[in-house]
Amino acid sequence: MVDVTLLSNIHLVGVGLLLIALILSGIGLFKATETQQIHPKLRKPFIGIQHLALTLLVLTGLVLLMQKNFQVETWFYAKIILFLVMVSSLIKAFKKDETVLLVQRRAGWVIAVISFIAIYGLVILQPTFG
Repeated sequence: MVDVTLLSNIHLVGVGLLLIALILSGIGLFKATETQQIHPKLRKPFIGIQHLALTLLVLTGLVLLMQKNFQVETWFYAKIILFLVMVSSLIKAFKKDETVLLVQRRAGWVIAVISFIAIYGLVILQPTFG
């Protein structure tokens, strides 16, 4: 088995990469006016960083979950739902489709950031439900 500390550190690197990608892509998204999207030369690196970060989070999260024999706290389910909301809103925000309005893209980004903050809060607080 892989060391839990190493996997946790890789998981945290994924979180950091996602935070950087969210901030930078948000700056690009809020500067976009005419094209409804961020600059084409900047779009690919931002999306690449997001994909890398989300892949790291999912893969390391699954391995860590398997090492815990799928025994999780109740707040974990809320974290998964918020993660799905975040991914869904990021898809809406950065979809390569000209029919998506700039205001919809910005709203998707804001929802993703709120979900990210909520996930971080859940991990820090680890509340007991029920």
